Parts: sequence; C-alpha cells; structure tokens
Amino acid sequence: MSEPTDADRIRAKRLAKLQAGSTSNSPIPSPASPSTPVAQLPHPKPKHPSIPPQSTTPPPQRNLPLKRKSTAPAPKVDYRTWEHDTISTVLKVTLSKSTAEANEYDLVWLKHLQAELESEGYLHMVLTSDIVDRLLITRLELDAQAMSDDLEYVSVLASLPPQSVFEYLVGCWKRINTAKSTLLKKNPVSETQQATALLEKLRDLIISYTGLNLQEPEIFPQPANRPISSLGPHELLTPLLSLSALSTPLYASTTTPQTTLAPTEVQPFLQDLAARFTDPDELLNTLGTLVRILVAHSLLTSEGIGGSSGDSAWRGVIGGMEALVGVKPIAEMITRMPQWLGEGYGVEVTAANFERLSLMGPLLRLGTFSREWPGIAQTYFSDPTKRSRADVDSSNASLRGTLKSLQSSLFQIFNTLVRTSPEARERVLEYFAAVVRLNVKRAGMQVEPDTVASDSFMVNLQSVLLRFAEPFMDARYTKMDRIDPYYFSVSTRIDLKEETRIKATSDEAARWVEESKAKGGCFHILAHVSMLTSILHKKTSPHAMQPCTRAYLANPVLTITSAATPNFISDIFYLCNALGHYGYIRTIQVYEDLGKALDDYQRHQDTINAWMGTPNQGRMATAMDEVKTEMSKIQSQQLAYRVQLLDPELVFRYIGFTSFVSTWLIRSVDPRGTHPNPVVELPLPKDVPMTFRVLPEFIIEDVVEFFLFVVRHSPESLDLSGRDELVIFALTFLTSTWYIKNPFLKAKINEAVFYGVLPYGNDRHGILGNMLNVHPVALKNLIPALTHFYIEVEQTGASSQFYDKFNARRNIAYILKAIWDNPIHRDALNKEAQNVDKFIRFINLMINDVTYLMDESLSELTQIHNIQTEMRDQTAWNAQPQQYRREREGALRGLERHASGYTTLGRSTVGLLKDFTAETKGPFMMPEIVDKLAAMLDYNLDALVGPKCGELRVQDPEKYKFNPRQLLSDILQVYINLSDQEEFVRAVAGDGRSYRKELFEAAMETARRVPLKTEAEIGVVKSFVSKVEEMKTTIEAEEDLGEIPEDFLDPLMATIMRDPVTLPSSRAVIDRSTIKSHLLSDSKDPFNRVPMVIEDVIPNVELKAQIDAFIAERRSKRSTIEEGIVKMDLN
Repeated sequence: MSEPTDADRIRAKRLAKLQAGSTSNSPIPSPASPSTPVAQLPHPKPKHPSIPPQSTTPPPQRNLPLKRKSTAPAPKVDYRTWEHDTISTVLKVTLSKSTAEANEYDLVWLKHLQAELESEGYLHMVLTSDIVDRLLITRLELDAQAMSDDLEYVSVLASLPPQSVFEYLVGCWKRINTAKSTLLKKNPVSETQQATALLEKLRDLIISYTGLNLQEPEIFPQPANRPISSLGPHELLTPLLSLSALSTPLYASTTTPQTTLAPTEVQPFLQDLAARFTDPDELLNTLGTLVRILVAHSLLTSEGIGGSSGDSAWRGVIGGMEALVGVKPIAEMITRMPQWLGEGYGVEVTAANFERLSLMGPLLRLGTFSREWPGIAQTYFSDPTKRSRADVDSSNASLRGTLKSLQSSLFQIFNTLVRTSPEARERVLEYFAAVVRLNVKRAGMQVEPDTVASDSFMVNLQSVLLRFAEPFMDARYTKMDRIDPYYFSVSTRIDLKEETRIKATSDEAARWVEESKAKGGCFHILAHVSMLTSILHKKTSPHAMQPCTRAYLANPVLTITSAATPNFISDIFYLCNALGHYGYIRTIQVYEDLGKALDDYQRHQDTINAWMGTPNQGRMATAMDEVKTEMSKIQSQQLAYRVQLLDPELVFRYIGFTSFVSTWLIRSVDPRGTHPNPVVELPLPKDVPMTFRVLPEFIIEDVVEFFLFVVRHSPESLDLSGRDELVIFALTFLTSTWYIKNPFLKAKINEAVFYGVLPYGNDRHGILGNMLNVHPVALKNLIPALTHFYIEVEQTGASSQFYDKFNARRNIAYILKAIWDNPIHRDALNKEAQNVDKFIRFINLMINDVTYLMDESLSELTQIHNIQTEMRDQTAWNAQPQQYRREREGALRGLERHASGYTTLGRSTVGLLKDFTAETKGPFMMPEIVDKLAAMLDYNLDALVGPKCGELRVQDPEKYKFNPRQLLSDILQVYINLSDQEEFVRAVAGDGRSYRKELFEAAMETARRVPLKTEAEIGVVKSFVSKVEEMKTTIEAEEDLGEIPEDFLDPLMATIMRDPVTLPSSRAVIDRSTIKSHLLSDSKDPFNRVPMVIEDVIPNVELKAQIDAFIAERRSKRSTIEEGIVKMDLN
C-alpha cells in the first residue's frame, strides 16, 4: 500500500473531528480519492456558451401568468427525481459533466467521485441520500489552488466560485430552507416524510461541517486571497454585527447574497448549531472563539457611545450578544466559559482588567464619564461657558438616548441569561459578586483610578441590577419579607470582614454569624408561621401556601437544615446595595470632587486677580489663562458626568430602590415588623435588634448619601416619589439616634433634610418644606428629633467635634426656621419644653453657640476692618515691603472665608433664640440658664452699639453675610420677649461685666432711626431698662456682705455659694447652680474629668448652714448700721 499523502492526512483529520463530535444518526462521509497535484491551476474564467448542451433531464416548465388562479393541484414529481434535483440544487454539485456544462458550471462536476462510484458499480449517477455525505465532503475538498495534469479536472477547479467553505455551507443551508419551504407549501412529492428526512440529513451534515469549519477553518481548502485569521468564526461575526439596525449604513442594500446570512437568518442558524452540538464541550469548541472575538470587537473603538464609528461598533456587538443568548444552549455555554469571569487568558483577574477581560465587561464599560471616555467631554461639552442651555440640553438628550438603548440591551442580555437555567442564574450572580469583591477599594478615601473598575462599568452594571430589583419593589411592599435578614450569615457572595457595621463590633458580628448558622432556618420558620397565622385569620387562602411552608409542616427538622440558601430576591437586594456603595455612590463622590477642584481654581483665580495691576501683571496674566483653561476642562467633565450620573431614568430607578431600602431598614427595627402599614411608632425602643446591628454600615450610609445627592442636584426627581420615605427615614433615626453608631452618618441625615428645605423653584422652603408641615410623622416628631440631635451633636468623639457641631446646628436652625410658621410645630416645642432637663440642656447649648460664634465673627470682622483700613491708604500701603503686603493679603482672604461662616451660624442661632423666647419663656428662666443668657445678650449689644462698634464697619458687608441691623433687631426682640420676666430682669441687672444703661439708650436710638422697631416696641425696651435699674439698686444692697470667707466662695465663679454640694469623685465643693450649668455642656467633673450626672452630687448641709448663718449675720449687721444711720440723720 502506498504512503498516504498530505492531502490524505488532512482529510482523515477532518473526518476524525467530525466523527468525534457527531451525535446525529447521519453517516459520516466516506473518503474519496485524492487528486494528484501536478500543475498550478489558472484563474477560473466565466464561460459564455452560445448554445448550452442538452441536459439528460427535461428542463422545468415555466408557469405562465393566468388571469384567474387555477384551483387544480400541482402534479406530483417522482421522488427519485425530486431527490436528485434537490441534492444537486442544495449542494450545487453534479456527477455529470454535461449537466455542469449546461449550467455553466454553476453546478460543480465531481469528476473524481464519479469515477470512484463507477468503479463501485454505481452506474446511473443519480444523486441520492445514500451518497449525500460523500458528495458534500468531495465538494468541500476541492481546492481552486490545486494543480493537476487532468485538463477536464482543471476546468472544474477553474469554475469554482471564489468563496470560503463557510460561505459555501451558508449557501447550502439557505437552499435547504428554501427547499423545505417549498416542500411544506407546494408538497411536490407524495413521500413527504421521506423528503423531510432527506432535508434534515442534509441540514445535519451541513451544520456539522459548519461547526468543524468554525473550530478549525485551516483544515479546509480556503481562498488564497483570504488570510486564515479572517475565516471561520470571523465569518459568522459579520452577520452577528449586522443585526443592529444602526450598525450598518442608512442607505445600505437590503438584499443579502446567497452566501451571507441575512439578519433574519442568524437566529435560526444559531439554533441549528446548538441543536447539532448538544454536548456542552462541543458547543463551546464550536462557538467559544466567536463569542470572544465578538465582545472584543467593542474594545476596538476609542469613541465609546459618542461618534459614528464607535456607535456602530458597540451596537453591533449588543445585537450579536442578544442573538447568541437568545438560544438557550448558547446562553448556558456563555456563562460556563472561563472568560465569563475574565479567566482563561493567563493573567490575574483584577478590578482594573475585569471590565476588559470578562465577556460582558467591554459592553458594560461604555459610558460618558471623562476618565475612560475623555472624547465625550471634548466633543459634546467643549468651551462650556460659551454653550447655550439649549445646546447642552440637546447634547444631554442625544447621549442619554444612546445610554438608554445600551442599558436596556444590557439588562435584556443578563435577564435572558438568568432565565436560561438555575446554573446560568448562579453564574450571573457570581459575576455581580465578583465585581463587588474586586472593587472594595473604590470606597476608600484615596483611590487610584487605574487600580479599580471604571465609573461607567460600575454605573451601567448598577442600572442592570436596579432593573432586576423592580419586580419585588411593588408599591405595597408585599415581597419585602422575602428578603432574608440572615443573609450575611449564610451567604459568602459579599465579604464584610473589612466593613464597619451599623451598631456592632467585628467580634459581635462574627459571633452572630456562628449563632445564626447554629440556629439554621429560624428566619424561614418565622416566614412559615407568618403564613400560617394569615391562613388561620382567614386573610390568606390555604391554596396560596408556599411550597416551602407545606414542606415545613411535613418535616420541620428537615426544613431547618436545608433552608440556608438565600433566594434570588435576597441576592439581588444585597448585591444591589453593595454595588451601589462601590459603584454609583462612589461615582457621586468623584463628581463632587470635581466641584471642589473647581472651587480651588476659583480661589486661585481670585488670588491672581489681586495681583493684577502690579509689576507682576504680565506673569499673572499667563497664570490666569492657565487657570481658565483648567476650569473649562473641569466644567466640561462635570457636564459629561451629569449625563450619566443624573440620567432621569436612572435616578428615578435609584430613588425607587433607595426608598425601598429605607423602608426595609425601618421595618427591620419596627417592633411590630409591619412598617409602613401602619407607620412605625417613634421613638424606637432602646434595644436594637441584632439583625440590624450587624448590617454593614454602608447600607444605611448609601441611603443618606443618595438622598443628599438628589436633594442637592436633582430635587425635581423627588416630585413623583421618595419624599415621604426620606422624611420618615430621617425622623426615625434622628429621634432614635442610638440605633446608629457613626455620628457623622447621623449628621448627614440631618444635612439631607436641611438641603430639602432650601429654596427650590417656586417652593420657598424647598422640596421638603411642605412635607414637613403636613406629614403626620413630621408634625409629631420633627421638633423632638431636632432638639434631641442638637444636644447629641455636642460630642461626636472626633477630633473636629467642636467645629462639626456648628454645621449640624446651622442645618437644624434653618429647618426650624422653615417650619416655624406652623402652629402645630410651635405647640410641639411647648410640649418638648415640658421635659425640663432635656430642654434646658438644649437652650444652654444654643446660648453657648451664640456666645462663641458672635465673639468669633465680630472679632474677625474687626480684623478685616483693620486690614482694609490699612490698605485704603495707598501711599502708606505701597511703601510697605512686598512680603508684608502679601502676608496681610493672605490673612485677609483667610479671615474673609471664616467670617461669613461664623456670621451666618451666629445670626441663625440668634434667630432661634428670638423665636423660642417668644413661644416659651419658662425654660429660659431657670437659674442655670438665665444669667448666661443675659450675659450673652449684653455682651453682643455692647459690640453692636458700644464704643467700638465702628470697628465692625467693613467694605461690602454682604460678602461676609453680615447684617448688623438685623442682628441688633433680633437681640432687642429677645429682650422684649423676656421683659416681663422678673428672673430675666434680675439677671440683666446682675451682669456687672457688660450691662450699661447707655447701651440700651444707643440701641433704642438706632432702632428708632433706621427704623428697626415700632415706637410701642421701643417703649417696652425703655420700660425694661427702668426695671433693670431698679433691680440693680436692690441687688447692690443685697450683695453688700463685706469680706467673704474663701470656703464660702464658688471655686469656678468666685461668688458666694447658696446651695453648696460635694462632687462624688473629686470631692470638690461647688454651688449646685454652677455644676448644673457646667453639666449642661460637659458631662464630666470639671476638676478631674470623671463622668458624672447631677444626681451624683452630695448636698453639703453643714456648709450651707454656715453660709446661711453668715449671710443672715451680715444682713443683720447691715440693717443695724442702716437703722443707726437713719436715727443719726433724724437727730
């Protein structure tokens, strides 16, 4: 036997592959005799015979058009004839030279197979089902580049069409479909079943060889002018990319060549491939490469969703992926590929490369954010200051329309995968979990962008998860209880080892996990009990009983041990929360950082402006141009970020999800577990449920961050939904602050409400103003919540707590101002004042704040006045050294930044005092309050109208939010409000440091001249001053005790003690009123800093008796002396 040639070996390899992958009943083609290469074949030339040779079979007769459709059935064709013609038509082959010539070689003459069959005794050369496999493989082996010394065979090779094997097989497949359609419609043969079997055999063979060609196109003869890298899977890529209507030119031809799959044919073709290669590994070998090159195609563009070519590329990939996942076996295959999670490339999968390596990553990373797609900002938003609002809106609409299409398609792909099978759903969830695990660093304070996933990738994936969450977020929250509160004890999808918990330490959380695992399915038992209770109360039909509930009744123990796997709703809920924390919420921070950078450049620009007009003006002009260029870039980036971050549809979905999460959080701490039907009762119990304590802090933090972001940047988005949930959420955790450990998180809840009452559009009190004035929960709990938090924020535990409290209290003051006109809220304040100890502490802190803020603001305004006065004398100023002038200018800018904040906070707190003293007076008259209040008012009155008031005159006072007239008016109003209180009159009279009658006279003169007050009000002030003067005389007479023993003096106030007490730890003796006043601001012993409460003090009865005796003795002596003086005067 002769040695096999190369052609033999290649042919054997093809057959072996086909044999190994075959699962059909079709026989594998038997080999045909290989040709002997002798000479290089010439290029085929088209033949134009003048008279075609006669065929051995009669030509088909053409039907002439008739005016009336004939009802007579078409005559049946002999099956053998139909079989021969169908095989010849589908495969484009013949065993007859004359037939090939008659058809101008459109039918390829298989000369060698003809000779082989004749040698086997096959004489009639009729094409039948028995030899169809040999016909096909012989046709596939024909190589137009082969050489032969057989002139007849050379003619055959020269007539081969210039097409690849894939194109030929596609043509065959399309002709099979045509033949089947004809068979079904016209029924040309009586043996329909036999004819159908032939077509299916042909289809199976053609699809088998197509799969082999997709795997290894190099084992077939291919056109010489086509590189092998463009064949095989790349040929199926083209029709996949053409599925999108926008991926091809608008005026492209709608006709499809016979060798190309039309868009409507792609899906059936893929279905045939999946039906043929039922083994998962075979299907993966057949289509795996196609999937990889398809998704990689979207990486070729640098324009993303902006620009024509980028737009075309990604849309084609989306269309191709939708077609692939539309076939269930292929969808299953895709999720089983290592590349599904970015593996299989020989490199470590990281947060940064996951979006390029994973199969869906290249599509998910498309977007408008400037870091990964700088061209969007440059193309659509260049020179932002020169663009009109209409221009920006047009760009937004265009880009958001594209984003909507992208995100809808992405969800459709993932949703189809999830519905394919339980295994595919699990791998989709693992994809989401992998993104979360890899991107934990995105939540850090300092993040290197190149080490984590891009903003576009994270936000797009967030949009997918939000759509998955929509089915269980119904308006009545009927599916909320299906969210497993024990999720983090049974699921490892989300790693919380490094995450802070809401109210638990890491050790407490670890113990909870172990205890929950030991208890097994407690949550599920509760669910069953809830269902059974509902049935017993006839609220639910027994037929509505969940299968798991029936299983529990049948075998409770078995149910407990097998109920640990979380359901799909729980997976999506917690993954959506986690992805939001590392994705959307972090992207918000990037956007906010752009705003901060812009503010920094603005301050730099102001600094440069100060140097204009100096000898350095030329250098400063260059610096100014650079600053303006950078500011323009940042503004462009901001606009690009807003396109995707504030896309109305995305924001609306996120509001829905955040509202659902906030409601779920409240239900988890509601003792009844029914919120919002009915609404939770506030405040909450002191005992915090462990299932709430161990939750990651980011769940509640992200609710706050998102609401804060929306209220600040897109308040109109809350018009339809979200306001009610925001108000209830804020009040729940501001009235019950012990449920949250993080003080800054509580302050942000307060801040979100503050931004909600800032003026917006036609709403003077913002998007939440009306809600706070009508919502039953707000009417009952807002005042208690704000006063409670005002007290709590005094000590946050942070190094910056002294300054943090002022921002929080500024917000509270503004909120109170927005609701103060509502009599229901004022009544609530009066009720709150009945809790004397709490309200006194609240007032004390308010007075402390006014004292500090007014002192700081007035002091800084004085310094600003001095520097401005110095700079006003240009001659003297220019004579100063340059370094001195630079330092003074720097000091002025620093003072200007601080002064406006202090004056704003001080003015708002004085405004609160004015309103509160008008509504309720009793708490302000308490001994530990009234003296401090009087001293603060007198001091600030001295600063505003006293001898040094001129030092407060500054240029452009509005710049510093300084309105001395309004401030004076508010302070005078406090005096007026309390003028009828004897304790207040006495406290003002006893203020030996600041009180002077002349100050009130100057204040009344200013109030009359401006005017600030009516004559009636000025008359009240005048009457008050008269009372104070009378009281002052009385006090001076009462307090003339002469030299007082040191043991009788208060160690802090240096005044005689009236009710001495001993402190429990330091054993120091101090007056009760002094220590009470101290404890209002500081809960520690002032002498050794040990925590204490007023109930701990020990009355010093013995010392009090000595002091009382001393005072009585001194007053008796004074009375005796005064009587003697009177008698002497009479004498």
